[in-house]
Amino acid sequence: MPLVSTKELFPRALKHGYAVGGFNVNNMEILQGIVNALGEAKSPAILQVSSGARKYASRKYLMHLVHAATESVDVPIALHLDHGDSLELCKSCVEDGFTSIMIDASHHPFDENIRVTKEVVEYCHDKGVPVEAELGTLAGIEDDVQVAEGEEVFTDPDQAVEFIERSGCDSLAVAIGTSHGAYKFKGAPMLDFERLEEIKKRVGDFPLVLHGSSSVPKYLVDECNKYGGDLPNASGVTEEMIAKARSMGVCKVNIDTDLRLAMTATIRKVFAEKPVVFDPREYLGPGREAIQTLVRHKLDVLGSVGHADEYNVV
Repeated sequence: MPLVSTKELFPRALKHGYAVGGFNVNNMEILQGIVNALGEAKSPAILQVSSGARKYASRKYLMHLVHAATESVDVPIALHLDHGDSLELCKSCVEDGFTSIMIDASHHPFDENIRVTKEVVEYCHDKGVPVEAELGTLAGIEDDVQVAEGEEVFTDPDQAVEFIERSGCDSLAVAIGTSHGAYKFKGAPMLDFERLEEIKKRVGDFPLVLHGSSSVPKYLVDECNKYGGDLPNASGVTEEMIAKARSMGVCKVNIDTDLRLAMTATIRKVFAEKPVVFDPREYLGPGREAIQTLVRHKLDVLGSVGHADEYNVV
């Protein structure tokens, strides 16, 4: 099935009360694991590519891999630039065929964030491509995304309305306590659902996005540490919180750290239990299967299983 736009995905998600998973892609095995799970679950989803992924895998390689993936399953998939940091990068991705763009100018002051976002919106809308923006900043580090500890700023509900109106963005990533990486909370996991409720009241059916929403499952952390990893006290956003957020109108949830954990824990286990293995297929293959199992479960949490049928596909 050809790539679709998030303009097609989000209205259906809002109408039926599920969230679309935004899964980050860095190599072939991760991509295959994600797409295999989507086909099994008959679920729509978003494949996300960061600037770091483009540098690592090469933009041409990634595009061919994505097209091969979409030809292998009949489910609606959008291709999204995650955390674009410049108009030039956004233009390059649109030229490559991305069907959704994120410009992240959230580290700038409010008016500058609007100016930068609007500039990207004007270019992308002229090409028929929707734009995600971010208001508020998340803590943590993941890929090329880094915010120093203590600098996170939650989204102001009143500013959200003004930001959407002035920037023209098509979806908005909000900061309510999630963060990037494997260490999302120092104490008990907690999100500001009252803030989310206030934002939702003000913006209505406008698509809202949660970044940094991996659950960092304990079994994966334990498995990783058991076989030589060093991730003490890693924690994430609970699945109950994700389910609550989607029930409150969040229609896109970003997941990356969990994918990395699933693959790394599996590969570490293979290396530890089978030290004679040197064929990459013998550890990347199990890693791919671990990705598929994880994503299939996440789709249940997001409530998107079976919703590919809304697009008249099998």
